[in-house]
Amino acid sequence: MIPQTLEVAAIAFLLMGVLCALYVALQMVRHPPQMAVMRLVWPLCALFAGPVLIWFYHRYSGPDADDVPFAAKVAKGTLHCGAGCSLADLLCENLAHYVPGVLAFFGMGTLFSTEIYAQWTMDFVFALLTGIVFQYFAIVPMRELSFGEGIWAAAKADVLSLTSWQVGMYGFMGISHFLVFPLSFGAPIDAGNPVFWVAMQIAMLAGFATAYFPNWLLIRSGVKEEM
Repeated sequence: MIPQTLEVAAIAFLLMGVLCALYVALQMVRHPPQMAVMRLVWPLCALFAGPVLIWFYHRYSGPDADDVPFAAKVAKGTLHCGAGCSLADLLCENLAHYVPGVLAFFGMGTLFSTEIYAQWTMDFVFALLTGIVFQYFAIVPMRELSFGEGIWAAAKADVLSLTSWQVGMYGFMGISHFLVFPLSFGAPIDAGNPVFWVAMQIAMLAGFATAYFPNWLLIRSGVKEEM
């Protein structure tokens, strides 16, 4: 059983993320970034990175930002990927929790006997599609590509980036699901509990860590645009 104090603390952490996202969304209205898709990227990433994201935004992307080092540009490119993952996970984890029958379309009962693997499959599919859409609207305006060329360029930029993010995210959530939650609370927990979402916030940071170097390579090689 999860202690009530821990659930209250988890809710406080989540509320902080929401408040940070609202603050960044207000900044997007006041100071719209040149790249339109970043108006979604920054608030979505604030949900899991909170005050650190706010600091990073003002330091390297806000209206008073000075010269941006390449390492910070890579971090912004990595966050671009993370925004797609965040949006997909928010939608998919809640959908799987409240409409579990949807997991049958992602292998539950056929390929998988455990729900979490079907959930991860659904998360990955939706995150990849969302990430390609985000990349499309980042790349096409810069390169003036046709629709087909834009989709191909976005896919090349996003598949490695997103997959490397999911490695860190799934790794942390796997440890939480199979070890930390059962040992600490006697059973796994799901999207119906705030502690799950705090774990997901940390998992997103783990995803950022595993996706940073692949994004460095993608941006340095010109496959992915600087943000």
